[in-house]
Amino acid sequence: MAQDHAHLATEFNKDEPRVDWHDKTLWFIREKRDKAAGRVPEWEWLRDTASAIKENVLSHLSEYLVQFEEQAGRNGVVVHWAADAEEHNEIVYGLLKKHGVDKMVKSKSMLTEECHLNEFLSEHGVEVIDTDLGERVVQLAGEPPSHIVLPCIHKKKEEIGEIFHEHLGTPAGNADPQFLTHAARLHLREKFITRRVALTGVNFAVAETGEFVVCTNEGNADMGAHLADVHIACMGIEKLIPLRQHLGVFLRLLTRSATGQPITTYSSHFKQPRPGQEMHIVLVDNGRSVHLGRKDFRNSLKCIRCAACFNTCPVYRRSGGHSYHTAVAGPIGSILSPNLDMKKYSDLPFASTLCGSCSNVCPVKIDIHEQLYKWRQVIVQDGNAPVSKTMAMKTMNWVLSNPSVYHTAGKAGRWFMGKVPFTVNNGLNPWYKQRDMPEVPKESFGEWYKRNRK
Repeated sequence: MAQDHAHLATEFNKDEPRVDWHDKTLWFIREKRDKAAGRVPEWEWLRDTASAIKENVLSHLSEYLVQFEEQAGRNGVVVHWAADAEEHNEIVYGLLKKHGVDKMVKSKSMLTEECHLNEFLSEHGVEVIDTDLGERVVQLAGEPPSHIVLPCIHKKKEEIGEIFHEHLGTPAGNADPQFLTHAARLHLREKFITRRVALTGVNFAVAETGEFVVCTNEGNADMGAHLADVHIACMGIEKLIPLRQHLGVFLRLLTRSATGQPITTYSSHFKQPRPGQEMHIVLVDNGRSVHLGRKDFRNSLKCIRCAACFNTCPVYRRSGGHSYHTAVAGPIGSILSPNLDMKKYSDLPFASTLCGSCSNVCPVKIDIHEQLYKWRQVIVQDGNAPVSKTMAMKTMNWVLSNPSVYHTAGKAGRWFMGKVPFTVNNGLNPWYKQRDMPEVPKESFGEWYKRNRK
């Protein structure tokens, strides 16, 4: 099967009850976000401020990176630089080899998903245990996360019960969430206690102090980092903010936008290793510098990975995260991914209605729907659009550019839809597959206007 959004979404849509449930669940989270935002009178001020802070970071990124490296070094943290995913993976593997370690715990990190770290380490004989509950579920299922905040949102509790029965030995047929959570806790506790190396992601890194902040609801990052002899933190270079006081803006926005909570359960600050511990930070570019140089798209580097755009997007909600075939799915992923490989991800900017809901909920005011439209233009101009789509657009351009052809085509279309509807209402028409065709008008607007213009 073709690995593009349209075909993968079609596969997801074969299970209609799941699609409806997926849609309603994510919309429920979107509603929680609206209620949480509505309780903060200065919400729009916070969004404006966060966007301005990030704009400042992007405009002075090299200076803040150097400042962060210097401050982190003074704190006793070893800073590494990775130009791409391959270098990032080699750095992490090198640290594991240095300590003779072949088992590691990891908290949720979309950067390592982007770099395919788990697969890389597995090929080199290293066992990686994802300790976020949702991440562990999809890891046991042999799947990537489908959502950057809710990794197994596409799984029902009964399916999770089956996965735990197969891999953790829980009783067959037990799908009680409390029981399954307890089973996961017992399973992961042994991993935390016995693993010498822990890897975490980074939500925010502070240039002023050289510290970084990790936000979780389960405390798994803390468990891993505090018990391990070596703490490795991996972050994209855009995660910087200038001052510690700026955290007050971003922490108020992040979880309200993500899940409707007022704050994450754990907002953990890491500044220096404890006595006897090593702490490493890997700063990763992996195409971000190129993205920064694209004037029309640089704003997307402001993203704080809250996934609010996922939860509101009508396309994502009804097509599932795996249909995006990339680490970061949804509207923001559809902007970021073509920067990494325009040909491979040329389908994603078209997986949108351009309704603008994503831009409306973005806590840092990224113009997401406008960037999706701009990517479409770039992709077509560079010849990366499918031939069928290109020919269809050229045909439409010709029809719309010739009034007589346009009027004739309109009359023909109305006749076929009215007299022989089966020529349009069939499986060969992609529009018809998921929609009811509109009622056929008796006349065109142009005809109505001519008749009523006096």
